[in-house]
Amino acid sequence: MTTELSADALSGLRERALRDYEALVARGLKLDLTRGKPAPEQLDLSDDLLSLPGGRHTAADGTDVRNYGGLQGLPELREIFAGVLQVPAGQLLALGNSSLELMHDCLVHALLGVVPGAESRWVEQERIAFLCPVPGYDRHFALCQRFGIDMIPVPMTADGPDMDVVERLVAENPAVKGIWCVPKYSNPDGVTYSDETVARLARMETAAPDFRIFWDNAYAAHHLTDEPAEIADLLAACADAGHADRAFVFGSTSKVTAAGAGVAFFGSSPANVQWLLANNAKRSIGPDKINQLRHVLFLRNADGVRAHMERQRALLQPKFETVARILDAELGSTGLARWTDPKGGYFVTLEVPDGCAKEVVRRAADAGIVLTPAGATHPYGEDPRDATIRIAPSYPGLAELEQAIEGLTVCVRLVGYEKQAS
Repeated sequence: MTTELSADALSGLRERALRDYEALVARGLKLDLTRGKPAPEQLDLSDDLLSLPGGRHTAADGTDVRNYGGLQGLPELREIFAGVLQVPAGQLLALGNSSLELMHDCLVHALLGVVPGAESRWVEQERIAFLCPVPGYDRHFALCQRFGIDMIPVPMTADGPDMDVVERLVAENPAVKGIWCVPKYSNPDGVTYSDETVARLARMETAAPDFRIFWDNAYAAHHLTDEPAEIADLLAACADAGHADRAFVFGSTSKVTAAGAGVAFFGSSPANVQWLLANNAKRSIGPDKINQLRHVLFLRNADGVRAHMERQRALLQPKFETVARILDAELGSTGLARWTDPKGGYFVTLEVPDGCAKEVVRRAADAGIVLTPAGATHPYGEDPRDATIRIAPSYPGLAELEQAIEGLTVCVRLVGYEKQAS
């Protein structure tokens, strides 16, 4: 990644970077790029939800949404998102507001109960492990840590997780019970899984008969270009391969409508759906169907979802273009960094020289620019190369984002040149 420089040239670049950094600190900035939250302007797009469902309280099938029941969620909402999530409406549940909560619950139910195809509860087994494509989503890793599930890193490629590694690990070790996947516009590197990757995940032989793919399709509709990425239908591929129960599909409207008051979805085989419904029946008498009805009335149909997401894109795309423009202008000729150019999703991955990410994040924080902690993209918060930084452009306004990315590039130059000089 780095470019060979003479001692004099390196000294000059380092001194300039130090002057730029001192000027940056003197500005007294207070900027935050830590989480991929929707900006207020994005949330404003869904303000009509606040006046819905108005005086209406009856779903299309006559259900009184004010009352108990309806564990599967409203049929009309499931129909709207069946295509988006590639799950037949009859195998899709519309539940609470958080897909992360559903992932949490599925882990708990698997640990304390028996998933279809399992011989015993996971908690009764000596060791449980999950494969974790890296870089990946820190909250997936936090769930594993919470429940004492070992995490095995798997490198990401341009087509998804390295399937040679995945196939070897799942075939040889019955303790490997699952893999985390963000298949479209992955968090944080923006990779979309290839058809071949999906096919290999579906057909691979696993030592654990109750192996599960936790398919977190968080960015299914979150495109940033005129050519939306497409992924193969995992549920269909698993069924065709004779592994119908292998996939748990998750999704939500958290970054579609209101992040704290959306609707989460779970899709899987009929056996897995009945398994989750049976477990849910012991903890709830039904989801918030009033919120589901307001989403039906607001989004209307799949075309309504696409139109709404185009309005989201109009707000997000300039921010990602701003990040790319500044990184290219300030770092493109330095040899100190590489970064992703995502076609959708919420993040940009910045890769700096090995051993520099934590120091870049520290210098940025000292200058008033708060970033996601270096290492958050890896299990246990430890990036063995200390090279990956996740950038979340969505929340700040354009002016603040420009300041933050420009400041970040100053920190990359300073730390990078200091390392070369050491």
